[in-house]
Amino acid sequence: MKIAVIGATGMVGTVMLTLLETRNFPVTELLLVASEKSVGNTLLFKNKAHKIISIQEALQAKPAIAIFSAGGEISLQWAPKFAHIGTTVIDNSSAWRMDPSKKLIVPEINATALTKQDKIIANPNCSTIQMVMALAPLHKQYKMKRVVVATYQSVSGTGAKAVKQMEGEEKNIDTPMAYPYQIHRNVIPHCDVFQDNGYTKEEMKLALEPQKILNDTSFSITATAVRVPTSGGHSEAVNVSFLKDFSLDEVRAIIEKTPGVILQDNTKTNTYPMPILAHNKDAVFVGRLRRDFSQQNTLNMWIVSDNLRKGAATNAIQIAEYLILKGLV
Repeated sequence: MKIAVIGATGMVGTVMLTLLETRNFPVTELLLVASEKSVGNTLLFKNKAHKIISIQEALQAKPAIAIFSAGGEISLQWAPKFAHIGTTVIDNSSAWRMDPSKKLIVPEINATALTKQDKIIANPNCSTIQMVMALAPLHKQYKMKRVVVATYQSVSGTGAKAVKQMEGEEKNIDTPMAYPYQIHRNVIPHCDVFQDNGYTKEEMKLALEPQKILNDTSFSITATAVRVPTSGGHSEAVNVSFLKDFSLDEVRAIIEKTPGVILQDNTKTNTYPMPILAHNKDAVFVGRLRRDFSQQNTLNMWIVSDNLRKGAATNAIQIAEYLILKGLV
């Protein structure tokens, strides 16, 4: 099984390599691709040095699967070239997510939609993945009508430059700015670029991607995406209105039975999800469950996940594992 990782030196790419090793992914040959300035350098995988190659060299090697995490422009340019030679591309950028001809996959929810003909598969937005993981089983039971979400997103979601900015500000060291403002001891209500409608791209991803993943436009989502000074892990305050009523005990039971989701919901012991507890874990954590007394059939919940793991690398590798398991590559 020849695997290419495009963007191997980035924050997500680094996590992918760790997961490919710890999950015993069946790699027979690993092709590591990074920017031109990194070509010729080496990265360790299973205690063996692997030379970083160019994306053209990776293409010529004809991998079975190529996992892209190098930004939308690279994906738009190169994913079709890999797909053309028969490689199955799993893309972590936003380039293909809303393309009607490409599938947007969270394995626990809709992997069964995949076929051998799907040569470019989109990995959803990190904030979307954790939200739909928690909401999908509840939607199946009660039918969502409307979701209001406010996110609390870590700087690692922006990338290494943002992490360095925050660390530099903490130490009072001048560093290049990833954001238009200081992030240390601050909160910035601005994730991704603003659109003509006043929402950011991140907020529109949260609004539209769940409908595609669940193959259902009967519910609507409105979002406010906020950057907070944490180094890893995204949090979300979610208010969801259902067509059918629910009991909190039943909701807890559904969440506890959902693969990949862990319930942390006990106010008596101050048990609730936090980014520091989700760090380096693949699960989505759900807590602070309570009825919204101002709206009928409405639930408040708090959702936390490591955005570099289930929000990106883990989800992509789970897609690859499914493809192999089902003989689709």
